[in-house]
Amino acid sequence: MPSPRAVELLLGDEEREQLEAWARRRKSAQALAQRSRIVLAAATGKSNSQIAAEMGITRGMAAKWRSRFAEQRLDGLLDEPRPGRPRTISDAQVEEVIVRTLETTPKDATHWSTRSLAAQVGLSQSAVSRIWRAFGLQPHRQETWKLSRDPQFVAKVRDVVGVYLDPPERAVVLCVDVKSQIQALDRTAPILPMLPGTPARATHDYKRSGTSSLYAALDISSGKVIGSLHARHRAVEFKKFLQRLDHEVPDELEIHLVLDNASTHKTAAIKSWLAAHPRFVLHFTPTSSSWLNLVERWFAELTTKKLRRGSHSSVRQLNADIRDWITTWNDNPRPFVWTKTADEILESIARYCKRINDSGH
Repeated sequence: MPSPRAVELLLGDEEREQLEAWARRRKSAQALAQRSRIVLAAATGKSNSQIAAEMGITRGMAAKWRSRFAEQRLDGLLDEPRPGRPRTISDAQVEEVIVRTLETTPKDATHWSTRSLAAQVGLSQSAVSRIWRAFGLQPHRQETWKLSRDPQFVAKVRDVVGVYLDPPERAVVLCVDVKSQIQALDRTAPILPMLPGTPARATHDYKRSGTSSLYAALDISSGKVIGSLHARHRAVEFKKFLQRLDHEVPDELEIHLVLDNASTHKTAAIKSWLAAHPRFVLHFTPTSSSWLNLVERWFAELTTKKLRRGSHSSVRQLNADIRDWITTWNDNPRPFVWTKTADEILESIARYCKRINDSGH
């Protein structure tokens, strides 16, 4: 049997204007935007099959909205009210919850809980919880931040990020820092192993057995790490670490170091040693900007995967464990890839500063 003939559509000026407005939507009501494009295409004389092929939809969908528009015009494209329980919370109540959460605090606490706010606004605890989830509100959480006051902040950001994104030729770029005062901690009782339905359990108290400091240099291209453990972290130990880097990196390569502004990096002895080894080029991160040094990301891996839940009865045992972990890492190194440009970082900080200034504090 021949296919039924598609309904011809003729649009009025106001209808066409409204359909084109709906079709231009980019962030919301995409279903309505798609239906509007179907009708606009149908009004040009295209068949349902042609519309389906061009828009990547089924022929049945094209026919459905063509017919719906022919019968009900613009109202036919709107979603009909769905059956279900009517709303019990008004927009005004939702607004009150949001405003109180963002702009007030309870008398007996620093932030609202779902129960305390529910009692205040006359809603159930679950209703407040749903509103918070819908709007991404988490009063119980607080994050920390610090803005660098380094007068050379912009220049240092551009210098360090430039080394990351466009490393110099015939050179190795190493991110260097020290993880100081790593404690050798031993639990006061054996750690109970994990069982089905029961996590591993360790005593909350521990015995201290001394500390160790780890100097580390992360190669940004390969992800490999050169590590050196010391009892202290003075300029003397830093100089020994520089000597080790000088020994391990091939002589024909320059060595670019990304490091912080610690006083141990700028003593007279260090400056004299660097002057005698001109292949070392230093790139200092701004003050209070450890996030700019990629080796900090590696330190986080070490802490999470080895140190946080480790148990060591002596510094010797701790050092051996760290050395083994570095060796395992270097067997299958994973470089951390920097993606943000200096301009993107500075623009993000500028937006944050504007938020601070606009807050009225």
